Amino acid sequence: MSDLYVSWTEYYEKIEQLAAKIYYSQWEFNQIVCLARGGLRVGDVLSRIFDLPMAILATSSYRGTGKQARSSLTFARDLTMTTPNLGSHVLLVDDLVDSGESLKRTLIWLDRHYGFYIDEIRSAVIWYKACSAIVPDYYVDYLSDNPWIHQPFELYEEMKPSDLKLP
Repeated sequence: MSDLYVSWTEYYEKIEQLAAKIYYSQWEFNQIVCLARGGLRVGDVLSRIFDLPMAILATSSYRGTGKQARSSLTFARDLTMTTPNLGSHVLLVDDLVDSGESLKRTLIWLDRHYGFYIDEIRSAVIWYKACSAIVPDYYVDYLSDNPWIHQPFELYEEMKPSDLKLP
């Protein structure tokens, strides 16, 4: 497995490219649901660009040193959102689809908990790895060699409050 290093500039350019793909598809949606933590920044930017409400579903599946060990998927009990109900046309957002298990199980979770609100769900990620069992509806990069992606915010996973300096 190779490594892919992404800078902040590249990261935000990829989110804008994803937004363009979604926009030019002419699909109309009225709600963004992002998977936290990886999809938070992506969902936030898309929510601002499309001027649509964002809901957050906290999930966790990576643990261990460097957060590279995949373990069982854990879901929050509820979505966090500021609207009284979930939209009927939902864009489900994450940063990447690796095995596809998180995305697949999230679709099931959303159907079980909010299916009576939802008419259609489409998925959007920046990176789609070849090893994924599911194909997202929208993605920027298809990664045939399944690299480990080093995202710019990962430096904070090793940082401690004592490492910070006062200005």
